[in-house]
Amino acid sequence: MILPEKLAQEILTLNKELDEQGSLLPKARLAQCYGTFRQRFGPDKLADLDGEALLETMHNHSNHDSLVYWLEFKNDDELPAKFGSIAGGSALKFGIYRRKETGAWMTGSPQHQQELTVEEAVEIARKHRDQLIRGTELLEKLPANGTDADYQSLQEQMDSLAPDVSRAAWGHKYFSMLYSDKLDDYHNPDYQRFHLIKLLQVPPAGEGRYLVAGRYVAIANELGLHLNHLTTILNHRNARPHRYWRIGTKLGGVDSRWALMRDTGCVAIGWPDLGDLSGISYDRDSKEEIRARMATHYPNTAQMVGRKTQEVFNFVTVIAEGDLALAADGSTILGIGRVMGGYTFEPESDAPHRRPVEWLSLEEWRPPNPEGLRTTVYEFKKDVNNLVETERRLFEAPPIERKPGDDGVSFPARRLEGIPGRIQSVLERKRQVILYGPPGTGKTYWAEKSVCDLAAYTRFGQAFGQLSDVQRAVIVGHERETGGLVRLCSFHPAYGYEDFLEGYHPQETDGQLNFELRDGIFKKLCEDAGDNPAYKFYLIIDEINRGDIPRIFGELLTVMEKDKRGKSILLPLSGEPFCVPDNVYIVGTMNTADRSIALLDTALRRRFGFIELMPDSGVLGNTVVESIPLGPWLDALNAAICEQIGRDARNLQIGHAYLLDDGKPVSSFDRFARMVQDDILPLLEEYCYEDYATLARILGGGLVDERDQRIHHELFVPAKRDDLIQALKAVDPNLDTSAQAVTSEVEDLDEEADDEVEDSEAAVSED
Repeated sequence: MILPEKLAQEILTLNKELDEQGSLLPKARLAQCYGTFRQRFGPDKLADLDGEALLETMHNHSNHDSLVYWLEFKNDDELPAKFGSIAGGSALKFGIYRRKETGAWMTGSPQHQQELTVEEAVEIARKHRDQLIRGTELLEKLPANGTDADYQSLQEQMDSLAPDVSRAAWGHKYFSMLYSDKLDDYHNPDYQRFHLIKLLQVPPAGEGRYLVAGRYVAIANELGLHLNHLTTILNHRNARPHRYWRIGTKLGGVDSRWALMRDTGCVAIGWPDLGDLSGISYDRDSKEEIRARMATHYPNTAQMVGRKTQEVFNFVTVIAEGDLALAADGSTILGIGRVMGGYTFEPESDAPHRRPVEWLSLEEWRPPNPEGLRTTVYEFKKDVNNLVETERRLFEAPPIERKPGDDGVSFPARRLEGIPGRIQSVLERKRQVILYGPPGTGKTYWAEKSVCDLAAYTRFGQAFGQLSDVQRAVIVGHERETGGLVRLCSFHPAYGYEDFLEGYHPQETDGQLNFELRDGIFKKLCEDAGDNPAYKFYLIIDEINRGDIPRIFGELLTVMEKDKRGKSILLPLSGEPFCVPDNVYIVGTMNTADRSIALLDTALRRRFGFIELMPDSGVLGNTVVESIPLGPWLDALNAAICEQIGRDARNLQIGHAYLLDDGKPVSSFDRFARMVQDDILPLLEEYCYEDYATLARILGGGLVDERDQRIHHELFVPAKRDDLIQALKAVDPNLDTSAQAVTSEVEDLDEEADDEVEDSEAAVSED
């Protein structure tokens, strides 16, 4: 096999998961998209064009039917954005473009642009057309399942016969759309090589966009996958390309700081006299500032000041989150970690310049061809075998033996992805965040999931879903005991300062009614966090906008900000000093259908970060219930709300969570109908406030009796199922023509045909 068995199974498992989520286009749909593209822009179509018609068809970005628009921006039912991106850079990457402001055709480089006459622009378009046609001829001759030698020959011929288009990302995408069985849809050579390395494959030597495609074709064939599905899976598995950095562990080549790095979850370098470099940016002036400090404080490095400056500059500004850091002692790699955050400075340490990492492997090994032995910060890139070996070590690495759950022991932060990653990023920067948006967009769900995972990773080194019942109780608290690392409260009009911080509560003692001073939920959380500084504590405030926030928070607003953490204030009731520890994080949720963030207290808005969560029909995938495609139906409903309700309608849309059942798109029509009747219709009636004419324009006349001002609830009985389906589709009469609806119908017919074949074969065998 090309891939190790374990890796192949991992890819196939991901294929199944992504397919079930609707993240992979069905093969029939892929063939349809490729066919549509060829019908519009195949070599025979381009050959029939000339003059300004050719120029407009190929290179006018403002024309949504042009080749460049389809290659870079097209994303709809006709051609979804599933075929590799060529985003980035200006329109000059196409070699020619039409300037929006003047309408003039331009070419050249960003610094030296040149205006063209129409005739000159047409000549460039002709050159591009002719090279595209030559390229397709070369690909026609390329053998199926070609060898490395075949693709090497293709690369050389492309460079010779079609250099202007074949060396450009857009040219590669054009060819890959026409020959999806011979070319991958990574249009950047760095991406092509990166994903092969992650598959533990050494890419073919040389440069170019066509050299490595044969490897992807062979792997896809071996796994029985469509080439587009393979690259989609790899994008999901591997994310964006990252870099590999060797970080020396010895200061002055003598004293090792490996124990410090390993135990505190960081990579660290010396040069303490350079001072705090937090203000350094990725620009020439900043680099010169480091050079000046290096020359002043370390004159003995005069002969190497340029190289050492570059190393420190790389450590502070070039190394990025997601890069791999390889802690090294000479030619021995001591550990491999993923960079988890930005630069920090520890002034009391002799290795003060640091980057947080999550250690993935602590196995000692030596690269096949050691590099950068005389440096502290060095990027592995000269020998690709070193990169493949790094990935192999990670893939085969045994679990790191730590002390999960021991008191006082915490794990390095794990970088989350998607919405949890956004929440994590704001919390790191501000310490508190509010998730806001229309109802049903998953605000409370994402708040709970994110902070439970963050707390679980820090406490036990695993996601919350992987914990035992005992470990989960540490995170969310015991039923009748003190809360855990994650606590929850909900604001409402009667909620006050005494519930949140401290206040007097009635207490009966010996038949007498007294008032007892009690700590509120936030004060208790802060006290527990202060007693356990190794762990992170989280408070979720649901419906934060429903409370009188200035009254509830009181003087707390003074010490909430990140740079005020740890500073004490005196509480007016108890007279005790109080501070908010740095390991306390607040996540609020806010329904904008109730109140806009513009109405929040200004002081509060300054102290919180904000993340907007809007309806996302993509969560519903390609789910179709009784010929109703849920995603397009929700999009159509929200479009009607925005059009008909007017002011603030954007905040009154219907969230995708209304159509989820246990976190998955609802698959039963009966369940879908109950969600519409019990949840969505009452909400829309409230929005329209007895304006049934507007409600009818949103839902269509099938569900709304405008004259009698009521909802046709009688349609929700089983006997009226067909009528209800028709009424629900009235939200958008074009739903039946959506890709999901059409694809679903085709798939059902295919299944019926398969059954007929099986029955026929069975009948023959019985005879």
